[in-house]
Amino acid sequence: MTAPRRPLPLLAPSLLASDFANLQAETEMLARSAADWLHCDVMDGRFVPNISFGLPVLQAIHRHARQPLDVHLMIEEPQHYLAAFRDAGAANLTVHYEACPHLHRVVQQIKQLGCRAGVALNPHTPVWVLEDIAADLDLVCIMSVNPGFGGQSFIPNTLRKVAALKELLVDCGSPALIEIDGGVSSDNAAALVQAGADVLVAGSFVFNSADPVRTLAELRELVSATVATEEAE
Repeated sequence: MTAPRRPLPLLAPSLLASDFANLQAETEMLARSAADWLHCDVMDGRFVPNISFGLPVLQAIHRHARQPLDVHLMIEEPQHYLAAFRDAGAANLTVHYEACPHLHRVVQQIKQLGCRAGVALNPHTPVWVLEDIAADLDLVCIMSVNPGFGGQSFIPNTLRKVAALKELLVDCGSPALIEIDGGVSSDNAAALVQAGADVLVAGSFVFNSADPVRTLAELRELVSATVATEEAE
């Protein structure tokens, strides 16, 4: 029996790096691109030292989006806002392990709302902390930069961390996708996919390029070729 083919990694451009004065145009441009999800970073100025956008902006993005909204809550006490973000258009809701002392309860809340449930880990947080909840997750987001600001440099240790997380998820029988957020570009995308990444979040690399649609198309070609090479070996 042949092994099932590995699904192609998903691309999730991060709107944090987009032109906030032209969010409708940016969102409509991405509708014509290779993007699978639109990644939305919500920051509260407490959990991270920055404030980005909240519910009204997310609602506006959702009105023009053609892809699911992948909402990353970099906020304290996210349990109080989950339903509101679902109603604003979130398909995925990712909370931080570091912000949730009652993480299992929060994950169950997200699932009851009908969203994919994700948990993000800061660079200093080891993957083994998810061992007892991994089977309940739809998504694990590995922060490959310190959360709070776009445009940071990729942390090389992320590759080892992704491989360790992949092993943990397999051991736990978890279907969770592994998402990488921070400093993703064509320089490290292939290595991340080889380590086990399923979703690549790219912000500055996409939106600072001359042609974001072309950049996403080229990134799609790169990750597709990486998976094809793995299957041929």
